[in-house]
Amino acid sequence: MTTHATAPAAPISIWEAAHTADARRPRSTQRQLGASDTICSRRSGYILAGAERTNAGDKRAAILGTYIHRGLLEDARREYNWLVERTVADDVLRGHVDVVQLDAATSARLPKRHRPLRPAEFVTVEDVKTKSSRVWDRVVRYGPTAAEMRQVLLYADLLRTVGFADIPGQRYLHRLGPVDVQRIRFRFVCRDTGEEHIEEFPVDDWLTFQARWWVDRVLEADGPQALRRDHDGPGLSKICDNCPFVQACWPGVAPGRPAQTILVHDDADRAKALGDYVRAHERYREGKRVKELVRAMLDDSPEGNYGANHLGWGGENDREETDVQAMVEAFEDADLMVPMVPDQKAMIDIMRRAGMVVPRRKAPGQKTARMIRISPARKAL
Repeated sequence: MTTHATAPAAPISIWEAAHTADARRPRSTQRQLGASDTICSRRSGYILAGAERTNAGDKRAAILGTYIHRGLLEDARREYNWLVERTVADDVLRGHVDVVQLDAATSARLPKRHRPLRPAEFVTVEDVKTKSSRVWDRVVRYGPTAAEMRQVLLYADLLRTVGFADIPGQRYLHRLGPVDVQRIRFRFVCRDTGEEHIEEFPVDDWLTFQARWWVDRVLEADGPQALRRDHDGPGLSKICDNCPFVQACWPGVAPGRPAQTILVHDDADRAKALGDYVRAHERYREGKRVKELVRAMLDDSPEGNYGANHLGWGGENDREETDVQAMVEAFEDADLMVPMVPDQKAMIDIMRRAGMVVPRRKAPGQKTARMIRISPARKAL
């Protein structure tokens, strides 16, 4: 009797478990507007409208960030007795504050077992953000984005106006009532290296008012479609690529065309877009000129810190190239046949030197990339 071996089934991806667990987390099923949802006006509108979430997106980086985030905060809670992952809410907003650092006076109002080992100088709301190496330089150079600042200011405002939410596990905190938050802190952690960067600011009443005004505008809108898109759309923005409402936000896209084509309705839109392109190109050219000039100016400068920036040098390593002769010898030593194929580049050079036309043909099924050409408008004849 002949038996046939069957190929073993491919092992299940561990990410399937991670995505399934993530979909069950309260943050993924929450229908109330979260402070962290204020990254985009229209996304907030879809959440408030209870729209269906049709795009799962690629959440691997976010899930990894959640794991790092949860581990760091839990260790800080055990070692320092910090207040971590505490809920704040009012009739409109709901959020989970990473860390609340209480000052000595506020800490003294808590049961002793809940007091931090070392009170803060001022009541501080802290948000931990994990970032990749790809954006780390921008984070260190420019700090939190406007959306990140808005999120943490809303946390601080909820604590100042309502206090901690009245839910099981933090009733002792709710009894404190409104808390006088004086500072906000961002603790950035690089996912790739573990590097930590901290930025801290006093609570700014005007910026807090602007954050609340942003939320009020979302609440007053006549549905999500009346709200602006705050990012450039799928294919151009990772936030849009992974937004659960991307299909509803960018409907009616022609097959094979970028989603952004739906932003152009008439010739006036085309004229404005072309003007934006030309202005951006001029800024690019000027930026490129300045960079080339500065690169030449600094060529003889040593590495070091100069003002707010560090100058470093890289490159100048020995170039490597394939040793064809050594390959031929290795082939011969191994009794392998040395490939004898036409050298296309050499043949083209010979034909051109001989004044011959190099034959060309269309590559089956292949097209060059579509290019845009913009020039001054042509006068009518």
